[in-house]
Amino acid sequence: MTTKFRLEKVEIHSTEGPVQYQFPSDLTVLAGPTGVGKTTLLELIKWGLGGDGQLAPVVTENVLDLSLQVSVGESRFRLSRSLDPQKRNNVRVTDLVTGERLRDHQVKSGEDGSLNALLMTSLGLPTDMRAAAQTGRSTKAGSRITFADIFTYMYVPQSEINRDIARSQDSYLEPKRKAVFELIFALADPELFDKRSEANTLKGMVEEASDHHKKILQFLRDSNTQSKEEAEQEREKALDSQREAEEQRTQLRDDIDPVTDRETQALRDLLSEAERSLADARSTAVFLGRQAEELSGERRRVNADLARLNRMRDAGERLAQIEFTTCPRCMQALKTREVPHGHCRLCLLPDEAASTDELDQYETVQLMDQMEEMEKQLAFVDQQTQNARQLILDRQNLVRHLEAAIDTRTANRVSPRLQAYSDISEKIAASRVAQKYFENVLQQWDRVADLANVEDELRKKYERTVREIEQKDSELQERRRYIVGEISKEFNRVVSDLQIPGVKEASIHETNYLPLLNGKPFKHFSRGGGIVTATQVAYWTALLAVALRERGVPYPTFLLLDSPRLALNEEQDLTSGLYRRLVTLAEANSGRVQIIVADHALPAVYRKDYAEIAFSYAKPTISSVKHPGKGGVKPLGATAG
Repeated sequence: MTTKFRLEKVEIHSTEGPVQYQFPSDLTVLAGPTGVGKTTLLELIKWGLGGDGQLAPVVTENVLDLSLQVSVGESRFRLSRSLDPQKRNNVRVTDLVTGERLRDHQVKSGEDGSLNALLMTSLGLPTDMRAAAQTGRSTKAGSRITFADIFTYMYVPQSEINRDIARSQDSYLEPKRKAVFELIFALADPELFDKRSEANTLKGMVEEASDHHKKILQFLRDSNTQSKEEAEQEREKALDSQREAEEQRTQLRDDIDPVTDRETQALRDLLSEAERSLADARSTAVFLGRQAEELSGERRRVNADLARLNRMRDAGERLAQIEFTTCPRCMQALKTREVPHGHCRLCLLPDEAASTDELDQYETVQLMDQMEEMEKQLAFVDQQTQNARQLILDRQNLVRHLEAAIDTRTANRVSPRLQAYSDISEKIAASRVAQKYFENVLQQWDRVADLANVEDELRKKYERTVREIEQKDSELQERRRYIVGEISKEFNRVVSDLQIPGVKEASIHETNYLPLLNGKPFKHFSRGGGIVTATQVAYWTALLAVALRERGVPYPTFLLLDSPRLALNEEQDLTSGLYRRLVTLAEANSGRVQIIVADHALPAVYRKDYAEIAFSYAKPTISSVKHPGKGGVKPLGATAG
């Protein structure tokens, strides 16, 4: 059961008064010569549905507001959109079933309460699906599938009628085009789309975690850091040494206690505390020195990145001034070739409109912020280091003073023991410093282990998701073969009926869902004699025919065709075949399909089989605005209708 989408009425409110058109028929033809506004009307329909339609000068200069009355699924809406630049991002929505004026909906598809969400929900389609690339190399979740993407399967503009199918030649749109095909023919479900997006995102996270893990390992190797096992052994040795020294110090204290008075004992307690403080200060100084080295290394890296950015900017500015007059590869002159306005003379690609200055400035600012932060940290570490050094000097002086005082009081009785006590205290302090150092090394190895665990968990999750995708694809494979096979048979039959010149066999590709003519992609086939146009009609009507036959297919069964005959020129037989196909499809599916065709000349034999809205220079599409005449038309495109 296909999803119903129907255009019932178009109302155009201009500065000179309103114009409206109704579309009660399954097949309606907008007829009239080039320049009377047929394409303008179709682009206004696209605009009214929230798209970025190409607006002709007569629209931008004279039209105030546009209203569409549409039937979508079980709902009926009036969608009104202003041409005012300040208001055009809002669409006024009226529920024609209840008569209730709903809140305004945003044109931007990413916002809550958007027109996209309203139309997608009414069609019974999820609003949060993403079209992830299936190449295995992508790490992006994919772009969100919107009603604008569905509309590419409902509208064949004049600019594409004899060139391309659903913008398939724009490679960056390939994942989304295939995803929409699978969606509207129920060849994939929202869960599969989510899994594909999740798999790509996980792949990126695995690569990032792996790269981080490798960099940390390389840093430890380059800095000659001991292995985890060696660090554990050295830490245990330092701990054993500390325990042994503390036992010796306890024994010495017991030996000294009987021959000391209270004042001497107090001096010794102060000495012990001073020695502990001295050891801690030395440990702090070592730690601060290591931290300063790490910050200095990071500062050198940021300086290198800033230098790289400056070199790139300088190189870009120098290269941007070069104007090639000769091809650097084949040495042919470039000045004599025709170059479209706004395109590169060398590669003929459109000039980049967007500047990277803002991005470069942003990265430079970020790096400068990092540099400033590191300078602050280095200054803080330097200050702390000076404080630690001063503390060491103070504690050393205090220890010497206390030792001298104790020596004076116990010159001949306890001095040898105190020297041993001092030596043992130094040994304890050195053991603590060693322990702290090796604990830091072990913390680094713990971090490496944590990174490895994260990478392993992400990789397992990614592999599990890939297996789930493969399982889901396997479950859908039979249906995919069946649907694509049915479309392929229908397409071949239509092409045969149309007798497209030079085409002996036609089919649909199993994975990209595009036409094959004589086993070759349609874009590699001859483009003369309106072959691509005929292929377009055969393709889209084949999709409609299969969608109408199959249950559970959410295809909207709505089609706008702009000027198919314009590309056919004098191919009368082919033109008649195209219209015969459209008439047959509409008659066989009364009330279940809607086709609107804009054309400049129609086969007389079929005029009784469809509704016709005739336009002329005296009665153009926006009839409330006087037509300037054939010579005064500002065309919408190269061949706008």
